[in-house]
Amino acid sequence: MEVTEVRVFPVDEDKLRAYVTITLDHCFVIRDLKIIRGTTGYFVSMPSKKRKDGTYKDIAHPINNETRRMIEEKILAEYHRVMAEGGSETALEHE
Repeated sequence: MEVTEVRVFPVDEDKLRAYVTITLDHCFVIRDLKIIRGTTGYFVSMPSKKRKDGTYKDIAHPINNETRRMIEEKILAEYHRVMAEGGSETALEHE
């Protein structure tokens, strides 16, 4: 599996820095990932749904650390590139 497109949508909120959409293998899209600025740096939050009890549950997520790391590295690299270029929405496609 390969992340073939990363679209970053920067926002200016306290901890939430951007929304992200990724495409896997040119054929499967995952929307509403979030880039969060935490106490130890940036991390990627997977799309989630609020439950009746007020907690959140991921609706899509990697099932192993290797895949999570690969996705997070590509997303954060694109986020830093976008921010270095002025912070406007952009897409990075990998062939």
